[in-house]
Amino acid sequence: MLTATMATKLNEQINREFFSAYLYLALSTEAEESNLRGTASWFLAKHGEEMVHAMKMVRYLLDQGASVKLGAIAAPPAPAGAILAMFERTLEHERAVTTAINELVDHALSEKDHATNIFLHWFVTEQIEEEATVNDILGRLRLFGDKGEGLLMIDNELGAAAKVMAQTLAQASAVTAA
Repeated sequence: MLTATMATKLNEQINREFFSAYLYLALSTEAEESNLRGTASWFLAKHGEEMVHAMKMVRYLLDQGASVKLGAIAAPPAPAGAILAMFERTLEHERAVTTAINELVDHALSEKDHATNIFLHWFVTEQIEEEATVNDILGRLRLFGDKGEGLLMIDNELGAAAKVMAQTLAQASAVTAA
C-alpha cells in the first residue's frame, strides 16, 4: 500500500506529465504555424506519449488503492520562435522531468516501497530515451542547420518518426486501457 506522501508525489508527477503533454501540443501548433508539418506531427506524437505516461500513473495509483487528485495545469511558455529553440526547450524540459522521476525513485527507495520503485523503472528508462532522442535532433539541427534544405530534411525525418511513434502509441494506449 502506498503511503500518503508517495501518493501525493505520484499525483504531482501526473500533473507534470499532463503539463508535458500540454507543452508538446503548444510546440506542435507552433511548428504547424511555421509550416513544419513533420515537426508538428512529431510534437503531437510526443503529446500522445505524455498522455499515456500520465495514464500509466493514474492506473498505478488506482491499482494501489490510492486516490487520484488532478491539479491545475500551468500554461506552456510563450512560443520558442525557431525550431532550434523548440528543441532546446524540449531538452531542458525533459531534463527537468528526469530529475523529478529520479526524485520519485529516491523517495520510493527511502520508504522501501519496492512496488513503486519497480513501477518507476519504466519511466527512468523512458527518460534516458527521451533525452537521447532530443539530443540527437539537436545535433542534427546544429550540423545541418535549421534553415533551407537542412531544415526540410530534418522536418521530413521527424514526420517519418512521428508515424512510427503513433503506431507505438496506439499499442501502448491499448495496453493502458486494458
